[in-house]
Amino acid sequence: MSRSGGLLDRLTPQERQVVRLAAAGLSNRQIGARLFLSPRTVGHHLYKAFPKLGVASRAQLGDLDLGE
Repeated sequence: MSRSGGLLDRLTPQERQVVRLAAAGLSNRQIGARLFLSPRTVGHHLYKAFPKLGVASRAQLGDLDLGE
């Protein structure tokens, strides 16, 4: 199992969706529109997911193998 695959297992399904879209370069507003969430809720999911993934910024998400 890859390092990030194990880490992704720690995320809730909603966090996984948000992280994948953020890694693809979408803004919180764009992610919210796709998932029917407010941009603030998207930010909250990212805030909760970053420590679980061991990243400190949105830019680092692109370095993870998200199993796509």
